[in-house]
Amino acid sequence: MRKTSVFGVFGVFLGLILATSCSEFRMLQKSTDWQGKYQAALAYYEEGEYYKASVLLDQVLPIIKGTVDGEKASFYRAYAYYHQEQYILSASYFGEFARVYSRSDWAVESAYMEAYSLYLQSPDYNLDQTSTYKAIDAFQIFLNRNPYTDYTDKANEMINEMQQKLEKKAFENAKQYHKLERWEAARVAFETFEKDFPDSKLNEDVMFLAIDSEYSYAKQSIRAKQKERFGKTIELYQELVDEYPNSKFIKQAEKYYIDSVEQIDKLSNRS
Repeated sequence: MRKTSVFGVFGVFLGLILATSCSEFRMLQKSTDWQGKYQAALAYYEEGEYYKASVLLDQVLPIIKGTVDGEKASFYRAYAYYHQEQYILSASYFGEFARVYSRSDWAVESAYMEAYSLYLQSPDYNLDQTSTYKAIDAFQIFLNRNPYTDYTDKANEMINEMQQKLEKKAFENAKQYHKLERWEAARVAFETFEKDFPDSKLNEDVMFLAIDSEYSYAKQSIRAKQKERFGKTIELYQELVDEYPNSKFIKQAEKYYIDSVEQIDKLSNRS
């Protein structure tokens, strides 16, 4: 009974504290004393009450924007949203800070955090990569403007990581066309991959799959189109041999090449 009573009293006490805290916060929201709100917002932030801090900072910033207090409030607001994992808003506010307070001691950090917030929005490779492209652009702008900072190595690492994600997505998309036997779309996708990712370790595989796609496309084409498409197969084969003379795909690609040459000869003799 005593234990139950102690817990009951503690529960009531905790409830009173929470109610008082919520009541104070609601009073601050309604207050016209911006200085009180500002100081309370900073106190909430330091206590890890990021939601309350962000609400109060949103209210006071229109009044103090452009001032010394406004600078600090803007910086803390961006981090308050960042700590709430509202990365779209934190990216926007960090970017705004870096532009408005470009001479601030926090300007470089804010520019980096804008890009980093966008990076945290970048999804798995198989999903839409709009956020990834935005993050890469933001990091590249950051590096162009701030080439030598404590953030340089980390920014480059994240750009490389996201580039690999885009590379994987492009490769898997092209392979899907190949799997579905949409040969023309597959060949175009593989060639586009080579142009977009010229240094990719996957390009040997990509070049062979482009040959395989074009050869399969030629085989199923109407006669009037076959000569052109077998010719394209030969062209792709020659590019593979030039780029990867010892490729693991040479034997299979050579079969496509020989048959393409023979098919063109037959088609030429028929015309």
